[in-house]
Amino acid sequence: MKYYCETISANELTRNTLALVLAGGEGSRLKDLTRWRAKPAVPFGGKYRIIDFVLSNCVNSGIRKIGVLTQYKSHSLIRHIQRAWSFMRYEVGEFVEIMPAQQRVDKDWYLGTADALYQNLDIMRRHSPEYVMVLGGDHIYSMDYSKMLIEHAKSGADVTIGCIEVPRMEATAFGVMSVDETLKITKFTEKPVDPDAMPGHPDLALASMGIYIFSTEFLFQKLIEDRDNPNSTHDFGKDIIPSVIEGWKVQAYPFVDEKKKPIYWRDVGTLDSFWKANLDLCTIEPELNLYNRDWPIWTYQAQMAPAKFTFDDAGRRGTAIDSLVAGGCIISGARIKRSVIGSGSRVHSYSLIKDSVLLPSVEVGQNCRIQNAVIDKGAVIPPDTIIGEDPIEDAKRFYVEAESGIILVTPEMLGQKLHTVR
Repeated sequence: MKYYCETISANELTRNTLALVLAGGEGSRLKDLTRWRAKPAVPFGGKYRIIDFVLSNCVNSGIRKIGVLTQYKSHSLIRHIQRAWSFMRYEVGEFVEIMPAQQRVDKDWYLGTADALYQNLDIMRRHSPEYVMVLGGDHIYSMDYSKMLIEHAKSGADVTIGCIEVPRMEATAFGVMSVDETLKITKFTEKPVDPDAMPGHPDLALASMGIYIFSTEFLFQKLIEDRDNPNSTHDFGKDIIPSVIEGWKVQAYPFVDEKKKPIYWRDVGTLDSFWKANLDLCTIEPELNLYNRDWPIWTYQAQMAPAKFTFDDAGRRGTAIDSLVAGGCIISGARIKRSVIGSGSRVHSYSLIKDSVLLPSVEVGQNCRIQNAVIDKGAVIPPDTIIGEDPIEDAKRFYVEAESGIILVTPEMLGQKLHTVR
């Protein structure tokens, strides 16, 4: 490993880094939203896919050697990456490579996050990176990875883990770490029942963001050791990271701003968190700024006309308040409040959409009332449909989240378009 010195620029570090995006999970907690697609391919924010955020972070940070590891229900994800990210130029050292599970080592598919990397060791060696950054493909945030790379190189760490402060009892869904005064990690527990609190902050815990920077030879060594361990589940959080706390330098990198305040980061692994993260974008000053020209979120988008709002009659006025309405939409004499309307959608006269998320290409008929709902891509809501007012009736037709009452509506639940690419 090269020792960091002040003359090494962020550009040199990013050029010598290979980013690997783990995008092969089943995503079962999103229920029917991932019935036909991988979680990173789920539409988000009206016009994006979830994976666009991590890939945009890489490109905007100057990291342009990227591999995306896919496995379950990956067709729409692969199709999106080919359409959205083909602008990278391999001949000048830029690429987004798709690395599907293909039984490269033996007859097993990816057995865990660590095994996914192990099965692609030959590909990683071919690129000869100085550092390997491992990223989850299913989180919503904007982050300059070059700053974390600089800290990793400065500290001489074998591995650096991105972390964020969360309420202590919410940390049961994450890997939780304890650190000393130098941010060296002294303990790491995956999804603990009783998470350790931060020093001086009994109600907070340091949770892993699923972002790891490894010095390359160290990573290769640990992947091989993990593969040879018959008791391992071949997972970073459960096996690799806990095994290197003793005897190796493992650093934490808090995701905070200049005032040491946590920056916006969301795990959208559940229907409730997915709905909330979308509606976060509708606030007057959202924490996640999609309008930052210095940090664009790149994506593929079809060539569509601008959104259109029609009719100005009493009771039949096309309006949208505190909402996002993507291109190609027609709001025809309908009212939209605190909602996200995906590209190419149409909402017909006298209908009301409130506190809801419509994925692309949804059509809502006349005289509908919809609230607290997520409507999947391509669904056609019949006229006079009411969703979100009677939980008992909703549960007969759709999926209703037990605690929050958020309702998921898919084309299949409406008897439409079985087995289509989502």
